Amino acid sequence: MKPETLQSIAASLASHAKIEPKKGGKKDAHSRYEIKNKNYQRVLIHNARFLFTTDKDDHISILENHSIIIEGDIIKEVLPSDKVKQQNFDIVYDAGKRGGAVITPGLINTHAHIHMYLMRSAMMLDEGESIDETIAAMAQWQKFETEAALAIAAIGDITEQQKYGITTTLTHGPSFEAAEIAAQSTKQNLINAVSAVSNSRPDNTPEMAAEYLKEKNSASIPAINIHYLYKASSEVLKQMRALQEQYNALFTFHMAESEFVAKQAEKIHGMRETALLEKHGLLNERTLASHVIYVTGSEIKKLVQHKVGIAHLPTSNAIHKSGTFKFWLFDEKNGAPYVSLGTDSVVSKSRLDILTEAYQARITHLYDNTIKFGSLFKMITANGARVLHMPDRGKILPGHKADICFWKLKDRGFVPYDVNNPITLVGNLITHGGRTVRDLMINGKFIIKDRKHLLINESELLDQTQSAHMQMRGKVEKGRA
Repeated sequence: MKPETLQSIAASLASHAKIEPKKGGKKDAHSRYEIKNKNYQRVLIHNARFLFTTDKDDHISILENHSIIIEGDIIKEVLPSDKVKQQNFDIVYDAGKRGGAVITPGLINTHAHIHMYLMRSAMMLDEGESIDETIAAMAQWQKFETEAALAIAAIGDITEQQKYGITTTLTHGPSFEAAEIAAQSTKQNLINAVSAVSNSRPDNTPEMAAEYLKEKNSASIPAINIHYLYKASSEVLKQMRALQEQYNALFTFHMAESEFVAKQAEKIHGMRETALLEKHGLLNERTLASHVIYVTGSEIKKLVQHKVGIAHLPTSNAIHKSGTFKFWLFDEKNGAPYVSLGTDSVVSKSRLDILTEAYQARITHLYDNTIKFGSLFKMITANGARVLHMPDRGKILPGHKADICFWKLKDRGFVPYDVNNPITLVGNLITHGGRTVRDLMINGKFIIKDRKHLLINESELLDQTQSAHMQMRGKVEKGRA
């Protein structure tokens, strides 16, 4: 499909909501925003009741009654609110008003399939006996995905993630262009890992992926993926390593997601996946492996030694009866800092909320190695930034990008909490889950204001999503007849 067609789809979904000063310079008594300049560059987030982040030493930091000064897309200062000097700010966000706000870094999702958003309610996919049957059933839908449908799906998926506080996403998908349009439209930090060997698009090749890696002005960050290693030839794996090295690109894939997948690698390549990565130079810190269930202790030791990033997907693993990730063995070998969390897709999770994924991780490992709430918080912030090689994200510190979630403190999900031990708020944030942000900032710009998306007309989006879904469903049913 021509790029201008995808652009027209994005234009039809654009919202006309704006951030602008009140007429006559009046303040809105019910708003937390004082807006002096709609083309804002200098922002003061003032008097946050609680601010949670990971500090420069990777420890959880809890700050009370602090403010954040932002210039452009960068956090310039984090300081006690009574130390803020009067300056000319374009926007002042009063985070202490009306019960106060809890502020966290933007959350990071290291494994998603944003192109699959139209497959929500494709319930036949939930009824297979194994993940292998589910993958086969998904292919019946994916062969009917048009570029237009993929663009609508991608925008729908990302905006749902944003409402749950996710500001950075790694997506695996067959179409770079559809994900790119979604990144442009939503301003999401998007790592766009295009399939070099695709389940649904047999024409995808490493050469095609290389063309995207050359892009210098894309809204998304190009990366490369292979769904399963066993589906790639040795020559393709050599090409993946060459591309990774030439472009310093992230390489990601689904690793040992089922016993079948693990055995297929041995059957086709004569070795297990960890050895296959090592053979082709892909056992390194710019490789991100997802699921990683059917691996041995010695393999885990190698993965940790080489700082391979891990995307843990406990909900997907449970729904698809895939098995249990051996978090306790990674932790024993000091690999926990390289374990992050992902939502997977709407086929593998009820909603694209990384907080409920954190709680699922806690439940999953309750008997083997209970993960503390502070560690879960790191998995969806600092750890995610680490494995995606985005050192200026995942924390609220001077010099970092201004990706910020604003959560309403006076909320049933937070109250009650122990005022003498505010870390209880982190526990509440994760165990309650399912909440939406009050406001969301990405790269110093408000994307969600007063719970309303500023860039996407959500009513129009839902209409187009429903229409595109039914068109695809009709094609699938016709194909089965």
